[in-house]
Amino acid sequence: MNRRRGIFLVITGAIFWGIGGTVAKKLFQDYYIDVNWLVTTRLLIAGLLLLTVQFFRADRSQIFGVWKNRSSATHLLIFGLLGMLAVQYTYMASIQHGNAAVATLLQYLAPIMIIVYLILRKQTVLTRKDLVTVSLALVGCFFLLTNGSISQLSVPTPAIVWGVLSGVALAFYTLYAIPLLKQYDSLVIVGWAMIIGGFSLSLIHPPWRMDFEGLNLEAYSYLVFVIIFSTMIAFWFYIESLQSLQAKESSLLGSIEPLAAVLTTVFWLKEPFGIFQWGGTACIIGMIFLLALNKETTPRSSELPVKEEPLRVS
Repeated sequence: MNRRRGIFLVITGAIFWGIGGTVAKKLFQDYYIDVNWLVTTRLLIAGLLLLTVQFFRADRSQIFGVWKNRSSATHLLIFGLLGMLAVQYTYMASIQHGNAAVATLLQYLAPIMIIVYLILRKQTVLTRKDLVTVSLALVGCFFLLTNGSISQLSVPTPAIVWGVLSGVALAFYTLYAIPLLKQYDSLVIVGWAMIIGGFSLSLIHPPWRMDFEGLNLEAYSYLVFVIIFSTMIAFWFYIESLQSLQAKESSLLGSIEPLAAVLTTVFWLKEPFGIFQWGGTACIIGMIFLLALNKETTPRSSELPVKEEPLRVS
């Protein structure tokens, strides 16, 4: 029963993550929601909820204990700004300019960036499996972004730029979080990082500056899904799944996220997807599965961030 519960939780969380990006695109294109407002609100509310969950768990002392050490406090501030905020903003900006499918798949290039970084730093050696995963990523990106045509891109350039930056930000977010996650629970680190990122962005784009009169019940339901289900609950479910599953298993099942993003983008939002783009999607999802099955090759970008205990970010 515990194993079945873990499988249910991780699959549900991954599906929520994947669908969340598509729902955000719906908000951008149909209700003209500002990406700055959505990122700010999403981070602040989800961060507070995650810390609330931690408060009712075993070690609530960590919630404020992380701030008592100057080194961990400084580390957390940097992680919140250059890690969490950067990942969330670039990902949402890529969705706004393109679609959730492309944004999610480009973000999943982060493990490849980590492999290259570690090789350049001589912290790991290039293996045959690394060559296969990098090749799958490059071929997948080429078909995804060009649909097989060298003369023109099938995805808007701003969406590609923000998507690649999202992958870079996630790579940094994954590597930089490791020391913190060795000392504190992931809910504490991610919760505070979200609050730090959301509060910082709110100084430039206050969340109360929003034309709420222009939103109907459907728009509010989409907002609840993006903020609560695809952020707070999705992450919580993913973490809880580790109580009954190995991190490797959660990672593999979590790979359903990009598939959910692609399917909802194509069949719900009716975004065009050519045959070569489907081929590129298959290459990238294959690369994700290969990395998930070979945990030793690269630090888990879990989604947070994390994992061995995973920290997700979508």
